[in-house]
Amino acid sequence: MAGDSYRTVAAPAEAACRERSSKFLSWIYPVRTEEEIRERLDALRKRYYDATHHCYAWRLGPRGEAFRANDDGEPSGTAGKPILGQLLSNDITDCLVVVVRYFGGTKLGVPGLIAAYRESAAEAIAAAEIVELTVDRTVRVDFPYVAMNAIMRVVKEQQPRIEEQTFDNLCTMRLAIRESRAAELIEKLRKAGGSVRDEAE
Repeated sequence: MAGDSYRTVAAPAEAACRERSSKFLSWIYPVRTEEEIRERLDALRKRYYDATHHCYAWRLGPRGEAFRANDDGEPSGTAGKPILGQLLSNDITDCLVVVVRYFGGTKLGVPGLIAAYRESAAEAIAAAEIVELTVDRTVRVDFPYVAMNAIMRVVKEQQPRIEEQTFDNLCTMRLAIRESRAAELIEKLRKAGGSVRDEAE
């Protein structure tokens, strides 16, 4: 996998399994922010208010640099950690996995719980479509109208995504391109007469 791409899920997916008499419902959601994660968790807690536990794990950022696991009352390390383990072993990020448990009266013990939460998370991930996305850089280029043809040639050749553009006496374009190709794009835009600002800086 290139250093400027990462794997996530295309859309929410869900699964369900039973372990002895406990019922486990699991979901995976693509998420971008902690606020979005809170909203998803609140919605599930309201909908399944009578469940015994709402355990979850999430990873955010192209490298999965932000992450959290929560056991929600299960013995420490038996729920959130195995769920997070599935996100790690599938190498996916910008995802939230929630496993809701309805206790069925039979205790599963620590190994049983770990296995059940791991399996539930794996089922939700298996039900989802995993996609590879690129880490993009956004640059802004300002150029005089006379440089338009030269700039547009670079845009056509490099194929960045045009996020916005204004053409006047002074023209401005915001362009997004895969991180590994950003330096080349910036250099060519400058050579073509553009004044370029990297929006990540």
